[in-house]
Amino acid sequence: MEVKPSSEQIEPDILYISGFLPSADADRLMSGLMNSIAWEQKYIRMFGRQLPMPRLTAWYGDPGAVYIYSGLTESPLHWTDELQEMRDRLYDSLGESFNSVLLNLYRTGEDSMGWHSDDERELGPEPVIASISLGAERRFDLMHRTLAHERRSYMLPHGSLLVMRGNTQSYWRHRLPKSLRIKEPRINLTFRTILPGP
Repeated sequence: MEVKPSSEQIEPDILYISGFLPSADADRLMSGLMNSIAWEQKYIRMFGRQLPMPRLTAWYGDPGAVYIYSGLTESPLHWTDELQEMRDRLYDSLGESFNSVLLNLYRTGEDSMGWHSDDERELGPEPVIASISLGAERRFDLMHRTLAHERRSYMLPHGSLLVMRGNTQSYWRHRLPKSLRIKEPRINLTFRTILPGP
């Protein structure tokens, strides 16, 4: 007997606010982060080879907020004033006390993020991940893990907020596809909570 997914398994738990940051605040934040963040080109192992990630990244957070993903172990840098301000804004808006943030710099539309779920053990079973987008507008895709025809897409403009929560990571994968027509940079701040180890 075939067991059909429930409606909550089919629909991702997403909060989307297109104008979360006023334009002037988003401009100021984008300019500051481009120059103040310790951006790095990380390498991951794929197909038996070490390959550069198609984007630059940085990891900031509370002491002890160590994150392990894609074979990388990230120890947090100390919060900058700008990142702390964004963390406070998210607490005021969502009531979530995030202890870390992964930043991605997509230099042009040729930089991307492949299909994946943020389902690492240290994020817990139902993580809340709040994503602030700055710079070039890019498309964000979601695809159901078992029902590939179930897809959702959001355009993420400058200053927007997209929050994934509930069982979204359990049932959905997401990506940021390439867009060769885009020549401008985009910064993405993904705030999350790293749980203490056993």
